Order: sequence, then structure tokens, then C-alpha cells
Amino acid sequence: MQIKKNDTVLVTTGKEKGKRGRVIAVYPQENRVLIEKLNMIKRHTKPTQQLRQGGIVEKEAPISAANVKLICSKCDKPTTISRKAQGDGTRVRVCNTCEATLE
Repeated sequence: MQIKKNDTVLVTTGKEKGKRGRVIAVYPQENRVLIEKLNMIKRHTKPTQQLRQGGIVEKEAPISAANVKLICSKCDKPTTISRKAQGDGTRVRVCNTCEATLE
């Protein structure tokens, strides 16, 4: 996957279209990402040992990684990513619009 934890992304489709957020978790097997305070759902939970009070809990739900675009930290625009090899053999993510390396 080209998107990593703590990246800033822009949602391109769905009910959250046009909103930006920070990636909390990445699920590469399902090709989904979890974005902070976006795609909120409500879960009805029973009381447990850890959660003494049950009720309705709001939490984030994963979004398909195909529906988000990475935002470059340098040019602050949504961009696609390419990978370039460095001299020591490692590969880094590179913004296709401004050619800045993304960490």
C-alpha cells in the first residue's frame, strides 16, 4: 500500500467527499484505511469488565484505500505517489506533482 499510518489524506468519494484526515490504521489485506474522525458509525455495546457502562458508542469505520488520495506535506495538494530508488538501495515515496520525498 502507498498510504501509511499518520499520513494526511483527502477522501475522494462517498459521504465524506472532500474532507481531510489523518490515517490512524492501515489494513493492507482488506485494502482499507481508518481515518481519524471520519466515517463515524454507531455501535450498540453491552457492559463489560473494561467498559462498565454499555450504550451507543461512536467510532470510526475503515474506508477503501481506493477512495482516498495522499496529501503532499510540501505542496499541500492531493497527489499520486511513485517510488524511487536511492543510492543505498532503499526505495522512498515521491510526490508526483512537486517531486518531494514523503516520509
